Amino acid sequence: MTIDLNNESGIEADETGLVQLATFVLDELRIHSQAELSVLLVDEPTMAAYHEKYMGEPGPTDVLSFPMDELRPPGDDEEPPVGMLGDVVLCPAITAAQANEHGRSPEEEAEYLLVHGILHLLGFDHGTPEEKSEMFGLKDSLLAAWARRQER
Repeated sequence: MTIDLNNESGIEADETGLVQLATFVLDELRIHSQAELSVLLVDEPTMAAYHEKYMGEPGPTDVLSFPMDELRPPGDDEEPPVGMLGDVVLCPAITAAQANEHGRSPEEEAEYLLVHGILHLLGFDHGTPEEKSEMFGLKDSLLAAWARRQER
């Protein structure tokens, strides 16, 4: 699995931990070992520009996902497809600012949003109550498994 992380935010981040989490999530979802993911950490002006350009929304946001090959987790009897997952863009300044209101540390918020972004790359969404239940349930399950793994 190739996971490229570039920190252009000017804020220190646990880059190694984020790559390890992304690897864990993709392994848990049985994504092909040759799949590629890019994670980009940006500052608020850059995130605001992306948010406006790609989503038509003003101001910075916490996470954006840009899928490439529309890979999906394989079914039980399917082989995982190879390809480019796409890009997850995080804004550490926004992540840190909103962490407390969600009852998380800035690092936990970044992990939460990274998993959220990866799930969007894999076709999950939260536009309907059913979609939200599925996506957030999977996200919570993955993060709980990650936390258990970190305790060892």
